[in-house]
Amino acid sequence: MKKFGLLVSLFILHSSVWAQDSKQTSEEAEKDLLNYSNIKSVLKNDGLMEQKKKRDKFVKEIKNQKEKINLSRYQYPDENDFWNQLSEYWLVKNAQLLRWDFPKPEYGIDTAFKKLLEKFGFYNKHYKILIINSPKITHMGLPAGKDRYIFVISLPFMRTMDLTKVDISLLLFEDMLRLDSRYFINNIGEKTDFVGTNFHGKEGPKKEMLLKFLEKYNEVIFSKGFNFQQQFEVTKQMDSYLKADPALWGAYFNLLKKIDRLVKSDLLYKEYLKIYPSPELQMEWLSPKKKVI
Repeated sequence: MKKFGLLVSLFILHSSVWAQDSKQTSEEAEKDLLNYSNIKSVLKNDGLMEQKKKRDKFVKEIKNQKEKINLSRYQYPDENDFWNQLSEYWLVKNAQLLRWDFPKPEYGIDTAFKKLLEKFGFYNKHYKILIINSPKITHMGLPAGKDRYIFVISLPFMRTMDLTKVDISLLLFEDMLRLDSRYFINNIGEKTDFVGTNFHGKEGPKKEMLLKFLEKYNEVIFSKGFNFQQQFEVTKQMDSYLKADPALWGAYFNLLKKIDRLVKSDLLYKEYLKIYPSPELQMEWLSPKKKVI
């Protein structure tokens, strides 16, 4: 009986302990469940925040790009594009006068000029050669940016003088040296400090400004040309390049002789001396100094 009572007591005690353990496990399970829910909620919130950050960053980038595009609408072209566009616009405006839009064969001038440039080590020059069917311009180099050129040369002028491809190449080379020295731009004499700047929120370009530049182009090309000092400097540069090749130097000297005879005998080209003063002086500058005994 005593043993039986002891067993009952042990059973009751074990049941009590088991019940207590069961109760704690249930509470802990509930607590774990709550903790997991909290973690899950935090993770979810973190994910939403991350998505929001990405979305905000994307929206900000779009706004920045839109702002850049909007600002670019108020941007003056850089110096290279400015002079190139201005020269091309001048040619278009004077298309009827210059008569450059006419059928013409391939004269081989481009190839000959390229060979001349390469002979003197010029490999990164980009140029366009426009042949016009008018004596209004004999030959002229128009600015088109750094190492870029637009050359205009008259077909009647070439035919009247019976110019060879070497002669024409030498004229173009001379025009290139003028452009490299910025004589054309300097003779325009207009301020270009606005080039490459942005005028957003400021007064924009006016038509009058563009027309003024075009008028200056007309002055330089048709009446003003280049002064004696500029012509002297270009002639000495030509001498420096050509003296290493006697044949080319002689061709250049003979070319100046032909031009000098032309401007003195043909009234159609009497204005040449206003633009390029003067072939006769150029020959003197090229001729070696006579020694006085």
